[in-house]
Amino acid sequence: MMTGNNVSHSKRRTKRKFFPNLFDKKFYLPEEDRWITLRVSAKAMRTINKNGLNSTLKEAKSKGFITSY
Repeated sequence: MMTGNNVSHSKRRTKRKFFPNLFDKKFYLPEEDRWITLRVSAKAMRTINKNGLNSTLKEAKSKGFITSY
């Protein structure tokens, strides 16, 4: 989450929050023949489409983003 300002036409500033674009998404793991549910951002979905689910999970586990799936 980031914070920032709403800026009106008259340049009056009020505080606001920027939240990540998260989704609960089910993915199929053909290596294990099962479905897993992950809470991922829109950027993470594009990364999974580009690199593949298995390699993305291995990389996330090695970086410490997830502990198990």
